[in-house]
Amino acid sequence: MKQHRKVALPRYGEYNCALKYIVEQGFETECILPPPLSRRTEDLGARNSPDLVCTPFKTTLGSMIEALEAGADTIIMVHGACRLNYFGELQEQILRDLGYHFDFINLSLFNTGKKRDILRALRAINPRRSMIRAGRSLYEAARMVEHLDDTTSFYYQNCGFDPTGQYRKIYWRFISDMYAAQSLPDIQEGYRNAVRAFEDVALSKPPDPIRIGIIGDYYTVMDPFSNLEIEQKLADMGVEVHRLMNITNDMLRNSNKNKQAKIREFSEFSMGASSTTDIWQAQNFAERNFDGLIQVKSACCMPETDIMPVLANLSQDYKIPVLYLTYDSQTSDVGLMTRLEAFYDMVEMRRKVTL
Repeated sequence: MKQHRKVALPRYGEYNCALKYIVEQGFETECILPPPLSRRTEDLGARNSPDLVCTPFKTTLGSMIEALEAGADTIIMVHGACRLNYFGELQEQILRDLGYHFDFINLSLFNTGKKRDILRALRAINPRRSMIRAGRSLYEAARMVEHLDDTTSFYYQNCGFDPTGQYRKIYWRFISDMYAAQSLPDIQEGYRNAVRAFEDVALSKPPDPIRIGIIGDYYTVMDPFSNLEIEQKLADMGVEVHRLMNITNDMLRNSNKNKQAKIREFSEFSMGASSTTDIWQAQNFAERNFDGLIQVKSACCMPETDIMPVLANLSQDYKIPVLYLTYDSQTSDVGLMTRLEAFYDMVEMRRKVTL
């Protein structure tokens, strides 16, 4: 067991700020941030992955390689509700076959629901660190995640109506503050500063803007690089963009309990991972008279593929158009823009006809 680790986790949107906080403040261990995701990351992952594995596997593998190149000697892999639980074991073997030497902490091995196994997972990072302090850092990081998700949601719902471009500067200043935070007061202050700054910006927002709801698999829909910044592209068209799928809504606040019962009309049984949540969110957007829905999914994601007929039925019942987007390492930014522009034009013309 190394006394001084250099720990890294694969990039996952901007949630790495909270992961960095836990590692550094909770465990007093150095955190190595992998470079921002890029085409190189995708190429590294795709080159060394099985062909038909889902795209997040390739992206996270590429990010691990870049983290090791940046000096990390310990990789932490999270667990999840789908094949993500099996990513870690295979990715570790691939990295070792490539000749890398490192420690690997696979959180799926500790995902038993028992408190003693949670403590084992925490001690694997730094056995000498106080578990009380580690637990406090988890609470503080959870508050950071809540502020991150709330700020991101507010940003994409309004940044398309900011003619000055101040919203984008405020948002990225907030992200920078979260990465630099070393205590809960730092987190709270960064959040308050962003809220006040947003309030000072005069928006040119119409009373009834076009509203589009985005749903999709956990990784692709929450990671701007993986979805080619679809939310920013839509916002730049003058759309109020809504995405309910984030860590806060799905894991921390859990405000949408009994989702399976609420969507029984469309799906009696869960199809795994994000399927139930996505159908519930799609129905929520439709009932609130949104102008359109976009499903974002990675290639070879089975739960998201399975719900496509359900979304088609929901679209027919609620008379709401749905755009289905599948991403892989070859997805073109130009091709995406063409489809988004066509969808926007259709939604805009449909609104004029129905009003």
